[in-house]
Amino acid sequence: MRPLEGLLVLDFSTLLPGPLASLVLAEAGARVVKIERPGRGDEMRSYEPKLGEDSVNFAMLNRGKQSIAIDLKAAGAVDELIPLIRRADVLIEQFRPGVMERLGLGYDTVRHLNSKLVYCSITGWGQNGPKAQTAAHDLNYVAETGMLGLTAGADGAPVLPPVLAADIAGGALPGVVNILLALRQRDITGFGSYLDIAMGDNLFTFLYWGLGAGFAGAGWPRPSADLVTGGSPRYQIYRTADGRYLAAAPIEDKFWENFTRIIGLPDALRDAGAPADQVRAAVAERIAGKTAAEWQALMAGQDVCCSIVATLEEAVADPHVAARRLFDHTLMAGGRELPAVPVPIAPVFRAAPTRGSAPGLGETTDPLLSI
Repeated sequence: MRPLEGLLVLDFSTLLPGPLASLVLAEAGARVVKIERPGRGDEMRSYEPKLGEDSVNFAMLNRGKQSIAIDLKAAGAVDELIPLIRRADVLIEQFRPGVMERLGLGYDTVRHLNSKLVYCSITGWGQNGPKAQTAAHDLNYVAETGMLGLTAGADGAPVLPPVLAADIAGGALPGVVNILLALRQRDITGFGSYLDIAMGDNLFTFLYWGLGAGFAGAGWPRPSADLVTGGSPRYQIYRTADGRYLAAAPIEDKFWENFTRIIGLPDALRDAGAPADQVRAAVAERIAGKTAAEWQALMAGQDVCCSIVATLEEAVADPHVAARRLFDHTLMAGGRELPAVPVPIAPVFRAAPTRGSAPGLGETTDPLLSI
C-alpha cells in the first residue's frame, strides 16, 4: 500500500508548480482530480511538442490523474463542487492572491465546508507584500532573488538557466513538503490548515552560503569571485581539446592532489597559496591539451570529482541511470509509450513500475457520484 492511498486531492493549478506537486502526491498513492476550464483546459495542454491532442509536457506532469471540466465563473459552479470539497483532503491552487476568494473558493469559505482540508496556495511572491500581485515567470524569480546575478558567461553577462528552479525547487517541492507536514498535523489536531507557498521566498534557501557570508560581514558574493561562482580553480568548467567541457570540482585537498597529479600541474601551482588566476589558467591549458574521452579514461576510477559535461541524451543513456531503474515507469501519450518523468519519491513508497496516462479534458464526467 502506498502511503497516500485513500487521500483525495483537488488540483485547480495549471502549468508546472501545482501540477508537479500533485503528480508527486499521485505517485505516492493519492487520487488527484484536476479542475480545468472547459474547451482549453490546463494551458500546458497547448504547449509544443504534442503527441495526439495534448502536449508531451502535459502528459508528463499529469500522469495518473483525473480531469473535470467546469467553468468556475459560471453560476452554480461552486455549488456543483461542494460535495467534492467536503470529501477532499487536499486542495492545490495557483492563482494570484484573491482570485479564489472572488470565485467563492477561498480558504475562509471552504474550511467551513471541510475543516480537515489542507489548502495549499502556490504563488510567485506569496499572499502578501508589495510584489504579491506582480506577474512573473521563473526567470524573474531567479533574477530578483539574487540567484541569476551570480552566474556569468564569457562576456560577464548572466547565463540563462535551463532549469526552472523557482517553479520546481521553490514551488512544487516545498508545496509537497508542507502538504505532508499539514497532513501529519491533522493527524494530531483533527484540523486542516492553510499553506502560503511563495516561490520567491524558497529560492533564498539555495543561497544559504551567500547569505551567511553577507550577513556575517564577510562580503556579499559576486560572480566569478566565490567558490561556487567561479572564483576557485577547484570548482570550474574547463574546455577540452575536442570542444567539450570538463566539470571539475576537486575542492578538498585529497581530490585536488589526485586531480593535479593526473593533469601534470607543476608543484608550485598545487599549493593552496598559489594565485588562483595563475592556477586556473594553467589547469585550463592542460585540460585543453586532451580530448574529453582521453580525460575520462585517465580519471576513471580516480577520486577526483570530475565529469565530462553530458548532453541530456547521453545522461538518460548512462548505465547508472538504467541500474537505478529511473525510467521504468511509462506513460501512454498519443498512442506512444514513453518513459515517465522521474519523481523524488523513494521506490518503497511508489507502486511497482506501471504504465499510466494523463487524463483527457473533462473525461471524468460524473466525479461527485463515483468517489
